[in-house]
Formats: sequence, structure tokens, C-alpha cells
Amino acid sequence: MPNLDFAGTTPYEDYVQADVLTHLQHLRSDDPGEMVFLVTTQVMELWFTVIVHEWETAGRALRDDRIPEALTALRRSTHELEALNASWNPIARLTPAQFNAYRKMLGEGSGFQSAMYRRMEFLLGDKSASMLVPHRGSPRVHAELEKALAEPGLYDEVLRLLARRGLPVPAEVLERDLTQRYEPSPAVEQVWAGLYAAPRDHAELVELGEALTDVAELVWRWRNDHLVATRRAMGAKTGTGGSAGVAWLEKRAGKHVFPELWTARSHV
Repeated sequence: MPNLDFAGTTPYEDYVQADVLTHLQHLRSDDPGEMVFLVTTQVMELWFTVIVHEWETAGRALRDDRIPEALTALRRSTHELEALNASWNPIARLTPAQFNAYRKMLGEGSGFQSAMYRRMEFLLGDKSASMLVPHRGSPRVHAELEKALAEPGLYDEVLRLLARRGLPVPAEVLERDLTQRYEPSPAVEQVWAGLYAAPRDHAELVELGEALTDVAELVWRWRNDHLVATRRAMGAKTGTGGSAGVAWLEKRAGKHVFPELWTARSHV
């Protein structure tokens, strides 16, 4: 028989903080669908937090040449990305009328204002100082994003590791301005093509490349699922918070992260 008598809150509650989590939903309409939308969005924020933790763990491991540890974190993150992507399912079939029932309650709120999602994008190499502007009113959040903007992304750490292994990653790539968006390099493409052309000679690095490709594929699927869900719910209307909505998401969905890992395959 399990112990049921505790002087205060249960050990489970103390650890999980379930009471806090289940009372964070403050609805602004009478529409029953708003609860689904709000909880799903909050769940997404929790997955963003976990994935940022995994990629930062992988980045530190790569910095110290601990590839197995980095691979473990990257592989965990692929399962978490799959769960994140599945979060679209409860709201991906919203009709315009269903979404409009509580859309106005968002006011100027929009997912692109998510600080934790922005940290994810920064780790993926999609840097932009302008994306700090919405967070100027929150000093702690702004400082965290400013720090993340100036730090190496996940792919930067990978390329530095390749250079330490004697591979010809160009100095201009290694010494680039880290506050700027990563731009593809033909020389880096050739480095990956060479590794993939001789997998037995570079088994660990090819394994790392494949783990990164798994991450990149799931990020691409996330962006496409976001696009489809938005298109179904609101068509081509202006997005929440004044964003370009579907037009902006279409542009995002057409881009791959870790780009040379994709283009190098044409040269193997």
C-alpha cells in the first residue's frame, strides 16, 4: 500500500509543480476551443525549453570534443521535436470560424514573440538582433536572448570541431560575426561531401552529420505543420500581432537549417 498521508503537499507535487501548471490557464472568452489552444501553446513552450536545453548540452559537449555525449543529446532532441510537432494535432483542424471565436483575445500576441522559440532559432543559426526588440520590456528575458545572439550556435560548434579534426573549414566561416544569420559556404559543402564520400574513414563525423540532419528535417516539418495549421485556420489573412501570416510562414518553410548537410548530398 503506498503512503497516502503527507504533512504538506505530496512529493509528486513538490517535484512536478502540477498545481502551478494546471492553474496557468486564464481564459479570455467563453469559447470551449480556447482552452485547447491555450494549453497546446503552453505545451509547445515547455517543449521549446527542453529542446534548447538539449542543444545547449550538445553544444558544450562538441566544444569539448565529446561527440558521443553530443549525439545522445541530439538524439533525445529528435524525440522531443517529434512530440513538439505532434502538438499541432489538437489545433491543426480548426476552421476559420472556430479560430475566430477567440482569435481577438490574442490581441497583438503572436508565436513569433516567444522568447524560448527565439532561443531555439538562434541555436539553429537563424540570428537577428531585431528579434530582441519585442523583449525590451523584460530585462531578464532580453539579457538571455542578447547572450544567445552573441554565442555560437549548434552548427558553429560542429564546424569548429571539424576544423579541429583537420578538415578545411574556411577561417571566414569559423570567425564569422556570430550575431548574424549563418550563410551557406561552398567550402563547407565540400567538407561534408568529402566526409560522406568516405564514411568508413569518418564514421563518427558522418554519424554526427546524420544526427544533425534528423534535427533539421524535424525543424522543417515543424515549420510546414505550422504553415498548414495557419492556412487552414485563417487562410491568407494578416497574422496575429501584425505578422505576415501565411506569406511569412511559406518563406520560412522553404528554408533548411544546417544547409550544407543537404546540398552536399548532390556531390557524393
